[in-house]
Amino acid sequence: MRISHLAFEKIKSFEGCRLRAYQDAAGVWTIGYGHTRDVRRGDQITQFTAEEYLRMDIAECVAQIETLGLELTLPQLDALVSFVFNLGIGRLRRSTLLRYIREGRSADAIKKQFRAWVYAGKPPRKLKGLVTRRDWEANRFFEEY
Repeated sequence: MRISHLAFEKIKSFEGCRLRAYQDAAGVWTIGYGHTRDVRRGDQITQFTAEEYLRMDIAECVAQIETLGLELTLPQLDALVSFVFNLGIGRLRRSTLLRYIREGRSADAIKKQFRAWVYAGKPPRKLKGLVTRRDWEANRFFEEY
């Protein structure tokens, strides 16, 4: 399964693109659109490579989500891929969000769980960009396909 073009573009906008390696809000070396695998200080890439990394990273997120055994609509997959891209599959696996999805809880309850994940850094602080991202994910999860 693949995510929508809308989700691809949203992830690009949430992540932003930087062609030189930098440390993100959590101190992780990052490049392109949030790519972190094997990134080191001083690394540089092209725009083309940034988009290739993004496609690979999204495909990995989709594969990880597929192991959860959920039956998802395209909007639900979009929302969860954005979440996992940002926070990792481990956090989703251990989350109340996933438990609520599995239990079929109300839209309000599930949206509240998405919106709980808005803190980053040391010490953790609420980030406006994460509030915007979680709002989009929470609403996208319940859009009609």
